[in-house]
This record gives sequence, structure tokens and C-alpha cells, in this order.
Amino acid sequence: MVVVLTVGTWVGAAGTAYAQSDPNPGALTFTGGFDLPTLYFFRGIRQESDAALTMWPFGDLGIALYSGDGGLKSASVNVGVWNSLHTGSSGSDGPSGGLHYEEDFYTTLGLGFGGGITLGTTYMALTSPNAMFATVKELQFKVSKAHMLNPYGFLAFELSDDGQADGGHTFGGSKGTYLELGVGPSWPLGDGIATLAVPVKLGLGLSNYYERIDDAGDLTDDTFGFFDIGGLVTFPLKGIPSSFGSWNFHAGLDLLMLGDATKSANEDESTKAVFLFGIGLTY
Repeated sequence: MVVVLTVGTWVGAAGTAYAQSDPNPGALTFTGGFDLPTLYFFRGIRQESDAALTMWPFGDLGIALYSGDGGLKSASVNVGVWNSLHTGSSGSDGPSGGLHYEEDFYTTLGLGFGGGITLGTTYMALTSPNAMFATVKELQFKVSKAHMLNPYGFLAFELSDDGQADGGHTFGGSKGTYLELGVGPSWPLGDGIATLAVPVKLGLGLSNYYERIDDAGDLTDDTFGFFDIGGLVTFPLKGIPSSFGSWNFHAGLDLLMLGDATKSANEDESTKAVFLFGIGLTY
């Protein structure tokens, strides 16, 4: 990618989905939102050399396929789209002149097992409508456990040599493998006034992911990509009738500590603070 590329990640791997109680329980659940970050990082890789207004609209449709009491407790499919719109150097003020920097499409098969263990298998295509980077295609696996700390492990395999997350920054030319380990504990604040989450994540390159040219002019494959500790406060908007879904306002801060490859894409700064504000919906 040129200059920069994204789960953030999530709804499946690239933005963040803010879970709420479902006002319309059934086989279909829609989750959407609109976020405003101060700067866009993707797995520690900075995506904007000169940020202005960055917007993240996203939507996800979950389909419950199965629920039972055996070894397999549940099965579901999620399909969704996540977008990053930029007015800065990666968008309308940049060389392409286009606002639509990134559009990600994904499909996830989720399986729930005993002990609160879930396994998600995702295919994702990360595209750039304004042609700022080549399309990245990934096969992703996420294992998580319902627990006070909500631990998880996330593994992503790039499927094509034509598009890699580090391509525009560090001259990487091979398909990469990425590993993320994290926790996401959360606590209620007050009498249901808000919820505080403290996500902590470690991003690692297992193979050809965080590549860079070192001082000797050689291609180096770094393991450490970034460490991120954050805080996210979510306020449910209780004045909206449940027939219109569950809405929330959320605000957060992430503190990133970057490795050598990701530091080189961040104007040689090893740390960065990123603020985010947004609104979310579950129906």
C-alpha cells in the first residue's frame, strides 16, 4: 500500500463493534456504527501521513444458524463491510483526490463450544476505492473465551503477493502472517450509566509481515509490531424506543508503542496516542 493501510480492526477484523443488548432477539442481528478517530493505524501501521477528518462507517449482519446442548453450542454467519473515509493525505487532499480510502468486505463462520470458547473463521478483502494501496486478501482465525479478561488470539494469513499490509512502507514483497494476542476486560460504571472496557493487544509478525530496510540496506523481517493499551467508555442512549434498536455513544483512547518497522511508518516516533468518538447501533 502507498503511504499507509487498516480492526483497526473489527467487526471481523478492521473497526470496532460495540456490543449491546439485542432489542429484537431472533435469527438476524444488525450491528452498525460511525466512528471518528484522530488518526488511522492498522495493526500498528500508520495510514495517514497528514490526517484531517477520518470517518469509519460500518455495518454487520449476523445470522444465527444453530443452537444446541451438545459439544457444538452454536453456529452463526456474519457478513459485513467496513469503510475508512479520509479528507487528509490518504484521501481527498492526497494524490488520488478521492475521499474513499478503504473498503473492507468479510464473511465469518462462528462456532461456539463449551466453556465459553468460540472460533471464528473469516475471509476478508481489504480494498482501496481511491487506489491508494493494492487489495489485500486474508484468511483469518480468531479464538476467544468468555471470561473476566475476555482473552483472544487472532491469526491472519495474507493470500496474495500482490497486496500486503507492509508493502508501501517497507518494501515487503511476500505474503505475510500476522498474530495478535489480547484481552478485553470490561466493567459497568454507575447504575448502568456506562461500561468501561480496557483492551490490551500485542501485534506480532510471524512471517514477512513487519518488513523494513535496515541501516545496512538489507531487508529485515521484524517480529514485534506494536503494543496497544486502550480505554473505551460506552454510554447507552436510553431515550430511543427499543423498536429503533439499541444505540450508544462511545469514546476511547489508545496508546500505541511501536516496533522498528511500524516506527518507520510513523515519522520515526515510537509512541502515539489516538482518540476515537462514535455512535453505534444494534438491532
